[in-house]
Amino acid sequence: MSRLSAYGHPAASAPPSDGASQQPMTAQDHSPGGAGITAVIPPARSAKEPPAAADTRAGLDTTTVLPYASSRASRRTRWLRAWMMTAPIDVVALLAPLLVTHNYWRGTLVNAGLTVAFFAAGGLYRPRRHISILDELPILGGRLLASGAVVAIIAAERHDSVPYVSGFMQGVALSAGLVIVGRAVNRKFMLLARKRRWVEHNAIVIGSGPVGVELARLLRRYPQYGLRFVGCVDVPSRQRVGSVPQIGTLDDIEKLTTMLECEVLVIADPDCSESTLMETLLQPASSRCDLWAVPRLWGSRSQGGYPDHIGAIPIVKIGDTTLTGPRWKIKRASDVLFAAVALIVLSPVLLLCAIATFLDGGRGIFFHQERIGRYGQPFKVIKFRSMRPVDEHESQTNWSIANDRRVGPIGRFMRRTSLDELPQLWNILRGEMSVVGPRPERPYFVEKFSVEYPDYAMRHRVPVGLTGLAQVSGLRGDTPISDRARFDNYYVENWSLWLDIKIVLRTVAEVFRGGGR
Repeated sequence: MSRLSAYGHPAASAPPSDGASQQPMTAQDHSPGGAGITAVIPPARSAKEPPAAADTRAGLDTTTVLPYASSRASRRTRWLRAWMMTAPIDVVALLAPLLVTHNYWRGTLVNAGLTVAFFAAGGLYRPRRHISILDELPILGGRLLASGAVVAIIAAERHDSVPYVSGFMQGVALSAGLVIVGRAVNRKFMLLARKRRWVEHNAIVIGSGPVGVELARLLRRYPQYGLRFVGCVDVPSRQRVGSVPQIGTLDDIEKLTTMLECEVLVIADPDCSESTLMETLLQPASSRCDLWAVPRLWGSRSQGGYPDHIGAIPIVKIGDTTLTGPRWKIKRASDVLFAAVALIVLSPVLLLCAIATFLDGGRGIFFHQERIGRYGQPFKVIKFRSMRPVDEHESQTNWSIANDRRVGPIGRFMRRTSLDELPQLWNILRGEMSVVGPRPERPYFVEKFSVEYPDYAMRHRVPVGLTGLAQVSGLRGDTPISDRARFDNYYVENWSLWLDIKIVLRTVAEVFRGGGR
């Protein structure tokens, strides 16, 4: 079936542009688990005709918001992302001074790279619903000035010549002006592409209350926001209530996002708890969609930032939990580099620890224990031995040995300073662990905690780590598992390279302070 739009309850739809009377067609979804969802395909309409105009000409009640057919052009441009249209223009503008002179080519290249990095950190390559060069001009100018100032200071230190620095700054000023002009032209083109419906993305509104109804109406009437409204979902208690077609309940989102090729979910005012909503949104198909939300206290003014809105309704983009891609490759490369350098630099410390462990407990200085890594895969973690368990069962099921008398003074010191964890650098080189991530746990306790704490297993979405956010936040030893899981999942959902750096720095401080177990 050629998918145009779908909604659960048949209603009047706008007639085709040639005035011919047609009836909507329905088709039952026979996919596995898809029983009960009926796709209703409204009659064809010219892609260039604004939805609101069709509604008005047809004499429909303006309080009823109906989906409409997708345009052919938007199906071909669905792969486009905001940065693909903006970043190339920025790079060309920043490198334009090279067309005038090659005297400052090093500084020009550095300035271009630094400016693009500043723009990315400031959110200037993220998608927006309301597009305006005037909205982004303050943050755009600030980032251009910051990057230009950094490179100018470096140039002044390297070249003790006022004419040289002056000539370079003229090039920086030229590139900054071209960036602003290029972005202004780009924004005009993007608005035109959205209004002509050359670019649009299918969107489901989650919530059929007053805010959801108003959002659906705005998306239907104003294509410049780049979203094609395909229907609402909500809890069963709100079914058949309101003036928007509901294509199902929250439980149907997983099937609907696939069937309707939905790429965007907009959270308005669903009649459910946050935990229920999050459980739904973390499903595989839903998690691949871009997620936008209307703040609950959206009558208050946003402090700072780069605000966005649809009509008069503020809207924010929920950060993506991206666990693959270039940034994760950088994380893996930095893990390998860190572990290799640390093994070389700390080799004298490792040797001393090995000798101390041998003197304290004899042979068998290394302790191998099964732990659970990413996606629940088991592996053998390596540590310096601080005591000898009675048997393997005790090793796997004994929660803490902090006050165990079998732990000698050397072992106690190594555990307090976390020196016993250093052999896990080898686990990092082998790809079984990362430098930063949730700490690995034994299979017995993973199974136990996963039953007792529903969110515990979600921490295994990323590689386990030598150190983690929970550990540097004081959650070590006999501390609540629920708190640890909360910190681990916060790390997963807010991961960034800078967060990893902060955790490593805090770990070093903990080691020197002796804040271990």
